[in-house]
Amino acid sequence: MEIEVLVSTMHQVDMSLVNKMNINGNALIINQCKKTDYTELKEKNRHIKMYSFNERGIGLSRNSALMRATGDICILADDDVVYDDHYQNIVLDAFKHNTKADIILFNVPSLNKDRQGPMEINKGSTINYFNFMRYGAVSIAFRRESVIRANVFFSLLFGGGAKYSAGEDTLFLYECLKKGLKIYKYPAQIGIVTQEDSTWFTGHNKKYFIDKGIFYATLSKKLSYLLILQYAIRRHNLYKDEMGLIQAIKYMIEGKRKHLV
Repeated sequence: MEIEVLVSTMHQVDMSLVNKMNINGNALIINQCKKTDYTELKEKNRHIKMYSFNERGIGLSRNSALMRATGDICILADDDVVYDDHYQNIVLDAFKHNTKADIILFNVPSLNKDRQGPMEINKGSTINYFNFMRYGAVSIAFRRESVIRANVFFSLLFGGGAKYSAGEDTLFLYECLKKGLKIYKYPAQIGIVTQEDSTWFTGHNKKYFIDKGIFYATLSKKLSYLLILQYAIRRHNLYKDEMGLIQAIKYMIEGKRKHLV
């Protein structure tokens, strides 16, 4: 099985990002910038392809990568991830030991304590409708053929560069579950993410919570009020210095009522 890292990035002028991220195998880079171009780098142990497009949006970037990927196992990446030296072997071993897995989630801890990082994985188990919302894109590795056959792609409405902020990765996992794909979590670390900068996060402000309400309504109309309430309470320590609990709930409910679908 071949591993391929699918990197979403912006404004790259060369291939230096590959070494910065410690990618020692194959990778496909989607570079959103002001031009349209294609370059590639072929070495003994890796083949790097970089597509540059004059477009914006993380969902569009991930879909562009998914449509052009060729690896058996694909790993989703942002440009602030730095991989461990043995990430390929870790991912391959996980899929070899979980032959039924279509998707496996790994530990990629955040170095930014002020941001909501991925949930730490301490033991292996299945992912279901009760726990799929705890993990971000950079934790995700998947069998490309499984996702293509299930016809699952990323939302163009949510995430950096889109109309509404974060959530495209959660919606992706939700669609995978609905299509019957098997998702597992695996207690191994494949890298770290710095999360120093963000194309969408500007603080826990009015837009943040309105977008969160729209996201929850998109995820489930029936459960949206419950999802709003649990988020407001569970994440209160994260935003309490910027927004009060009741006001956060009000903004999220306002977003739910603006729900586009």
